[in-house]
Amino acid sequence: MNTCLLRIGGKARPAANGATFERRNPVSDEAVTRAAAATVEDAAAAVEAASAAFPVWSALGPSQRRALLLKAADRLEARTGDFVARVGAETGGTAPWVGFNAMLAAGMLREAASLTTQVTGEVIPSDMPGSYAFSVRQPAGVVLGIAPWNAPVILGVRAIATPLACGNTVVLKASEICPATHSLIVEVLEEAGLPAGSVNLITNAPADAAAIVESLIAHPAVRRVNFTGSTKVGKIVSEIAGRHLKPVLLELGGKAPLIILDDADLDAAVNAAAFGAFANQGQICMSTERIVIDEKIADAFVAKLKAKAAALPAGAEGSVVLGPMVSQAAAAHIEELARNAEGKGAKVALAPKLTQRAVLSAAVVDRVTPAMRLYSEESFGPIVAIVRVNGDEEAIRVANDTEYGLSAAVFSQNITRALNVATRINSGICHINGSTVADEAQMPFGGVKASGYGRFGGKAGVAEFTDLRWITIETNPHYPF
Repeated sequence: MNTCLLRIGGKARPAANGATFERRNPVSDEAVTRAAAATVEDAAAAVEAASAAFPVWSALGPSQRRALLLKAADRLEARTGDFVARVGAETGGTAPWVGFNAMLAAGMLREAASLTTQVTGEVIPSDMPGSYAFSVRQPAGVVLGIAPWNAPVILGVRAIATPLACGNTVVLKASEICPATHSLIVEVLEEAGLPAGSVNLITNAPADAAAIVESLIAHPAVRRVNFTGSTKVGKIVSEIAGRHLKPVLLELGGKAPLIILDDADLDAAVNAAAFGAFANQGQICMSTERIVIDEKIADAFVAKLKAKAAALPAGAEGSVVLGPMVSQAAAAHIEELARNAEGKGAKVALAPKLTQRAVLSAAVVDRVTPAMRLYSEESFGPIVAIVRVNGDEEAIRVANDTEYGLSAAVFSQNITRALNVATRINSGICHINGSTVADEAQMPFGGVKASGYGRFGGKAGVAEFTDLRWITIETNPHYPF
């Protein structure tokens, strides 16, 4: 069993009251992690440690911060095997998925390292004679990062890498579902030589989450908040942050549409749809949840997708595509969505099957309509809804008929036509002739509508985690009196 302590000011320590909680494996139901259950006092101590470390970390030159982040990237890659073991035990993630997590997370640290010299400003012409005016970006202070469980290494690192590159210090509030995984990220950064307190870790029992999060956001030293998770919780986080006038970056839920126009390459679209819908058991914010397809080609597409999805191996061990879902309840939710759609007239081309506890096979549901929960409700599992349309205009309308707006994709062999459709989709991300699931460390990543606001990645991330200041040098100011 993994033992997970709080990491505050460069030291591992138990909760102030000695309390712990357990995370259980989704397949075996055995306890796999025992973690410290932080108190509100522990949360305050973590913020205070980050605040105390801020003058040291922010004063380091960009090359020094770069070197430490690059070293951390190497250390993280070297611990890939440990991440595979921890993620598999805590969330059921498959080894290939965790390996990809580690690779991209290391890339995020390297991208962050490259940003240390990109925290720049500009000279601005002034109308005042003799005035030299310019803008500068400066680190904001302590950043609170709240990371989820579904892509735990990627999203845990994303919550802290760019803030660190900009000269901020960080408190990472780990997911209650994968505390040992998120703890390992902080261990790696400490091993790389970051100054004590630059990154701090809080783990908490599920029942204490609301109190811990509110206390962290409310702490006067916290100057920025970033949260990745459900829209439901994101609204709560933003409301608390709003009360305290704290800027917050939110990356929330999704209901990504993959739009297939009548001239699309069907084989390419099938491959993208299968990857987008079933990677990591559909437990990705960008997962292809809706396939919006022209009626002219829908029958052929459904037959091809059904055959491909039916052949995807599922299981808790070995070389599988579909591993365990995060919980048995999550699997049951997918089965209920399929039953609800079928009961309201949908055609279940491929039914979800529970092969063992928390392991579900791929599901394809055709002729989905707005009357069905699967049309609008984020499934976050290995099930995809097919919505048939007639023509591009109806495809655009249906694709936008959702409260969410994170990722989307359009398939057409006419790039101009596809681009015209893509520009009219209400989403932060849209890919032409590619999957809805894609990520690169340097890209501006985020959504619109109920999928959140703000952007991670590249220079967009620099803008999120710095304060922009106007400074002047006045050589001969004149005043009216």
